Amino acid sequence: MGVSALQSLRSAYLRLRLSLHTLPLSMLGTLIGVTIAAWALTLYQAISMDVPVGVAMRGGMAAEGMAGMAMDGMSGADWSLEGLAVFVALWTVMMVAMMLPGATPMILIFASAQARRDRLVAIPTWIFIAGYFVIWAAAGLLVYLVVNAATDFAGRFVALDRAIWAPLVLGATLVVAGLYQFTPLKRVCLRHCRSPLAFVAQHWREGRIGALKMGMHHGLYCLGCCWALFSVLVAAGTMSIAWMLLLTLIVFAEKLFPQAAHTSTAIGLAFIALGLVIAGGVIEVPWHA
Repeated sequence: MGVSALQSLRSAYLRLRLSLHTLPLSMLGTLIGVTIAAWALTLYQAISMDVPVGVAMRGGMAAEGMAGMAMDGMSGADWSLEGLAVFVALWTVMMVAMMLPGATPMILIFASAQARRDRLVAIPTWIFIAGYFVIWAAAGLLVYLVVNAATDFAGRFVALDRAIWAPLVLGATLVVAGLYQFTPLKRVCLRHCRSPLAFVAQHWREGRIGALKMGMHHGLYCLGCCWALFSVLVAAGTMSIAWMLLLTLIVFAEKLFPQAAHTSTAIGLAFIALGLVIAGGVIEVPWHA
């Protein structure tokens, strides 16, 4: 990056830092309120479920597959539009609960930059947020399709001992998620997620359509950064409170803690080690409720 580009970024950083002081506290308060509401709804749904939900946790119980998070008694092999709509809606609420804390710095920087250009801040900012979660809603659609297909497939192996293959599924998923922490794509996406000032300076788009595009652009980077972590949630249990809390803390730490490389490396090594231990049957599959 040239000297002029660095000077431009530094200038943008100073202007945005100053403008952060002009943001109303209501913006941060609203984000906190939305996060609390999303967690309340997600936890209520998780507690209301009779059984854990996940490929490894549910094993061959095809009649009560992971899509059961959407409504009690709904078949995992239902493939219905109603089931899809409810699943994606609840998945998106769960993503709001888990991802909004880590995305808050980016959202505030966007709002700050918007405040410098236009007195109308709230609407473009919420459009930016909507664009961000459109990407996660689309990921929920993919999860629904994958889980229903996996549930159909698992139904053919009901006779097999779940205690044999379920740890292998979860263990392999953990190992893959751990290895992904060391890939170039992970590093690129994480760098963008950890650099809200640079993202806003380099990808700014004017207008409401521009805000939507920016939100989706950031959502794609965030999905590229976190998809492997959430594959663990899909395997272990989408409505597992322990896994949800753990992954929320991991995402938050990766995005906001100093020494991102060290944090990401530690997470990767921990996931690989845990995956090998679980797959080897050394410990029972953890945190299944």
